[in-house]
Amino acid sequence: MANIHPTAIVDPRAELEEGVEIGPYSIVDAGVRIGVNTWVGPHVVLRGPMTIGRDNKIFQFASLGEVSQDKTARREDPTRVEIGDGNTIREYVTIQRGTLKEQGVTRIGNDNWIMAQVHIAHDCVVGSHTILANGTTLAGHVTIEDWVGLGGYTLVHQFCRIGAHAFTGGGAVVLRDLLPFVIAEGHPARPRGINTKGLERRGFTAQDIEEIKDAYKLIYLSGALMAEVKEKLKEKARQSVHVARMLAFIETSKRALSR
Repeated sequence: MANIHPTAIVDPRAELEEGVEIGPYSIVDAGVRIGVNTWVGPHVVLRGPMTIGRDNKIFQFASLGEVSQDKTARREDPTRVEIGDGNTIREYVTIQRGTLKEQGVTRIGNDNWIMAQVHIAHDCVVGSHTILANGTTLAGHVTIEDWVGLGGYTLVHQFCRIGAHAFTGGGAVVLRDLLPFVIAEGHPARPRGINTKGLERRGFTAQDIEEIKDAYKLIYLSGALMAEVKEKLKEKARQSVHVARMLAFIETSKRALSR
């Protein structure tokens, strides 16, 4: 049975699974589904349609599932938010519904650490195991892959993609796609090297990291044209799944790389 504080307002059409807790003065709209053992603190607003998985923690003053700030969006649009399992969503976080310009979904994966005052705009896709530090802002249609870390007050331009295991310094302004495994900082954000410490913590071997570093040097330090870089990466990708991942990211980039 769910535990709902007497001052909370929960629409009878909302679906709350076993062990869900709704704190004082929180509002849960029709069309919201909340999974087992998710805790919702005080003064939280949850708008449907939205699904929230199990074992999440949502802190006070968060606003999730509200209609997006895109001027074309309407409350009656058939759009939604999907949030996975085991996420921590801190104070004043805003996660807004998708728009009809894409698939209508803003999607958050599992085990993400979303710190205070983070804004995740319409149609964003956030993978799993990410850390979004205080004040990070994702514009519309941004993709954040697994294991990404964004330093405090990082700003990400609309339609950008940040590759797996990448990391940004505080206050970075990301205007183009950021390659997997890379550290970037500045305004605009520029690559500064490989996220070596992060990779070591996640079990990458010394050889794995060396292969990634060699590819990084080829892409960013060789001075070669991108067409030539791609041909050389294709050779390296035959021997390294990590280089293959970097190459695939480059070949599917729509905004070009931060260089």
